Amino acid sequence: MTGDGDVLHWTEGHLGRIRLNRPRALNAVSSAMVEEVSAALARFDADDRVRAVALDGAGERGLCAGADVRSIRAGALDGSADPVAFWEREYALIRSLLTPATPLVAFMDGIVMGAGVGLSAYAGLRLVTGRTRLAMPETGIGLFPDVGTLFPLSRAPGEIGTHLAMTGEVATGADAIALGLADALVPASIWDDVCARLAGGAAVAQVRAELVSAEPSEPSEPSESSEPAALSEPSEPSEPGAAAPLVEATWIGECYRGGDPVAIRDRLRSHPHPGARAAAEVLDTRSPLSVAVALAALRRAAHCRGVEGVIERDLRIARALMDRPDFNEGVRALLVDKDRAPRWEHADLAEVDPALVAGIVGP
Repeated sequence: MTGDGDVLHWTEGHLGRIRLNRPRALNAVSSAMVEEVSAALARFDADDRVRAVALDGAGERGLCAGADVRSIRAGALDGSADPVAFWEREYALIRSLLTPATPLVAFMDGIVMGAGVGLSAYAGLRLVTGRTRLAMPETGIGLFPDVGTLFPLSRAPGEIGTHLAMTGEVATGADAIALGLADALVPASIWDDVCARLAGGAAVAQVRAELVSAEPSEPSEPSESSEPAALSEPSEPSEPGAAAPLVEATWIGECYRGGDPVAIRDRLRSHPHPGARAAAEVLDTRSPLSVAVALAALRRAAHCRGVEGVIERDLRIARALMDRPDFNEGVRALLVDKDRAPRWEHADLAEVDPALVAGIVGP
């Protein structure tokens, strides 16, 4: 087993293993970890014995809570690191996962957010469990749903992707499958068996076909609150209970149509369903600029031919948002001082100039 401590990698028979190893930080990804994962993948690609690579996270809480935005902010504030350089390295890694030389299998157990979604959502086999809590909660810290995820979110049924992109709300494992971000819902205990089969030489396509065709053995766990777990102190994912799938929430499709974020928020506020009104309250806590940018970028992503084009736009948007104050302020309020009282650049969605949004997102 080798690695720098925060990323472990080793070989088991025909299987390469990569484990994100910062369990106390919920395996949040640093710049050094991006480099280590990239190097490990290259080494596995060069090893003729390795037929598949398995990705998981250390600890019991989940695969990955996202990028280490606290460190990124600190580096930006003291001038020791360029935050855009992190996004460039991260996006280069994500692009390499789109057409991998060696198939990737991702274990999306527990909390899977931000960079964790980027590292797993494009794998050849994506396994979720009843404990999976998947989200792109970036609008709560002055960013936007990136790592190419706006491509599948823009194609999700019933405007579910719009809801998740704007609010950062949590999706269950079953929802992740409906969104096109996962393949099969399995018991968490099956992971060792899957890895053993791959180590023995089983083809990823064969294992995938068997698991996808099997009946889901665990229902998905409901979200415990409207606050994305990665932007609070995450509770431990527990065993599953009953939860209504997002695809059954008809109010989402009724409220999230169109490209006007203020109109969407107003429809949510006036809708009789309590879930809609709760979503409006969540939107009011997010960075107004980030919410507007997320919606505009999502609508543009619907016209992209592939994830690659969305990632190219992601880098443009990330650069632009680094010149605005909301990222530093959002991370301060939620993860540094933890006063949960961010002072956003704009006090309300209605104050965000559409021309500013268009300039950030591009044509």
